[in-house]
Amino acid sequence: CPHPHIPSDSVQGPHQRFLLRELLKEYNPMERPVANDSQTLTVQFSFILMQVMDVDEKNQILTTNAWLQMQWYDHYLQWNQSEYPGVKNLRFTPTQIWTPDILLYNSAHDKFDATFKTNVLVNSSGFCEYLPPGIFISTCNVDVRWFPFDIQRCELKFGSWTFDGLLLDIQMKEADVSGYMLNGEWDLLEVPGDRHEVFYDCCAEPYPDVTFVVTLRRRTLFYALNLLIPCVLLSSMTLLVFLLPANSGEKISLGITVLLSLTVFMLMVAEIMPATSDSVPLIGQYFASTMVIVGMSVVATVIVLQFHHHNPNSGHMPRWVHLVLLQWVPWFLRMKRPSEGADPTFSSSQADSQSKTLSSQRDPNPHPQPNGHLPYMGFQTFHNTTELEPVQRSRTTREATLDTPVHHQPPSTKFESPSQEPPVSPEPDPSITSSGLEAAAGAGRSAATHPQSSVTRAVAVGNQLQALLVEVQFLVERVREQDRQLSLVEQWQFAAAVIDRLCLVGFSVFNIICTIAILMAAPNFGEALSKDFL
Repeated sequence: CPHPHIPSDSVQGPHQRFLLRELLKEYNPMERPVANDSQTLTVQFSFILMQVMDVDEKNQILTTNAWLQMQWYDHYLQWNQSEYPGVKNLRFTPTQIWTPDILLYNSAHDKFDATFKTNVLVNSSGFCEYLPPGIFISTCNVDVRWFPFDIQRCELKFGSWTFDGLLLDIQMKEADVSGYMLNGEWDLLEVPGDRHEVFYDCCAEPYPDVTFVVTLRRRTLFYALNLLIPCVLLSSMTLLVFLLPANSGEKISLGITVLLSLTVFMLMVAEIMPATSDSVPLIGQYFASTMVIVGMSVVATVIVLQFHHHNPNSGHMPRWVHLVLLQWVPWFLRMKRPSEGADPTFSSSQADSQSKTLSSQRDPNPHPQPNGHLPYMGFQTFHNTTELEPVQRSRTTREATLDTPVHHQPPSTKFESPSQEPPVSPEPDPSITSSGLEAAAGAGRSAATHPQSSVTRAVAVGNQLQALLVEVQFLVERVREQDRQLSLVEQWQFAAAVIDRLCLVGFSVFNIICTIAILMAAPNFGEALSKDFL
């Protein structure tokens, strides 16, 4: 039975075959289809963008899926519909009839023309419509200056390859993006087009072309999560170098680790970006500035460690260093030394005064005077608690200091007694004890009662007391030397702490300024932040 949608009296088949035979009988596809050869054939050209497939920044290539729409009138492909009932339009292959040789000028395809040759739709008035789809691979001047907050504008230039503007006039129609498929990396902003006429040196006729500019904005969420946020965190970890104690021994290791991590991320960016010297990517500038910060922090850390582990025997701190690092900068940073405000238990002036007091009570002549009194020293005066109290207090307060080991052992100090005796050994005599001191005091009291019978014994006691004073003076000098070394070590360590705090403040400010200044320098930073993150 006949098809329900086709009338039983339809004669379209024979009429269509006859019409095709009649139209192609004397048709020449190489002939320009105009009634008069002096006329200009006008072609309406449009671009229908379906998808942005890839933007290869390294090779600077744009890959798009698009349709071309070309419309023109063919003078030799007209017929009267009343003579051919039911035949409203015909379809021809591009090789059967004339088609404009419009190509993509900046094509990077290996076959240059990447369009699929579809049929040409022709109606009874000779109106021809040709819509060849294709995967267009075109060159694109990728500007990576603001990467990853960049906007790329890639041009697609179409024009006739052999016809000039007097023979073939191309008129542009607006690009159609109604069927565009969204891309995960790029947002399509617009596809503006423009018609140009170019005059070449070889010819006086103009050569028109239609150029469409595919404007794309990069979506920054992926690069922010994989590049920017790790870089910001690594640059923040640089500040931890100045918070880490110098005694830990890990300050240099932490700085070098952060520097190597930034190098890895910078190599990832270098693999994406083209090898061009026209402009430096924004993220490359940020990585470079961060690496400079980390490198300077490593240098500052070396200086801090050198100050912290400074040898106290190498000399006193220079005056300008003492003035800057121990007075001005701590005042500016509101820092106080750990020992500031604490009263010393045994100062150097007290030690000098006590030593002078003890030395003034000695006499180089130990022989008795005619009156029977000892000329050496008064036992009652030395035994007085007022005179012995500073020495006993110094020995009591410095006992823990003497028992603890020191890093730098002071050289043995030689002392001369008033009687020009040979130097005493730096080690205290174990025979001289507190019991010996009490015995000597008792002998002194006994000698005061019987002066004539105890002269020899008093001389021996005087020699023991003289040796005891030498030992006490040695202990005082040793404690004083240890105090001096501890004071120098404390000064250098506090200077190192001041440098650490100063670098922490300076690098924090510098890091914040670099982050804000570099990232917010992108023209569409606010737009990308609002669309991709919010």
